[in-house]
Amino acid sequence: MSGPITFLVASPHMHGETFEGTVILLLEHDKSGAMGLIVNAPLPQSVSELMADAPGHEQPGWLGGPVDPTLGWCLYRDPVGLDGEVHVVDGLMVSSSLEVLRTVMAQGQPYRLVLGYAGWSAGQLAEEAREGAWVWVEQDTPDLLWDVPPEQQWAEALRRLGVTPGTIMPGGAQA
Repeated sequence: MSGPITFLVASPHMHGETFEGTVILLLEHDKSGAMGLIVNAPLPQSVSELMADAPGHEQPGWLGGPVDPTLGWCLYRDPVGLDGEVHVVDGLMVSSSLEVLRTVMAQGQPYRLVLGYAGWSAGQLAEEAREGAWVWVEQDTPDLLWDVPPEQQWAEALRRLGVTPGTIMPGGAQA
């Protein structure tokens, strides 16, 4: 991957749903569908609680989405030189490899263990965007992920667009 990072930001009108108040790192979007990871939904369990062989890792695990919560992803800053790494932009790598996760943990670099993902079938995300469910925020750096506290990421992503939640009208774009 190259170019800016795309975050999908849930519309303020999305209430009582899995994605209410979420920020999603969009990893794939093409004619066959889309896939991303929620980045602002901490789990109640720590990494140590999720991985028996990871004592001392007390930071939270993260819910990446409702699809396949047994599948883990590692978001981290610097390449470790192993198979299965995907460079998103400088300062953001992603991998579903357990070997990569363990190496990142051993190096002591910042990371997030994310379980599950958000997925859309062909055309589904584009339709949801037309209906106003998502606001697209493109960033050149991953600082929204690493430097903004998770509970502030949703509002901060909208602020970076110059939008306050109350100014977004329900219903999406109409032609």
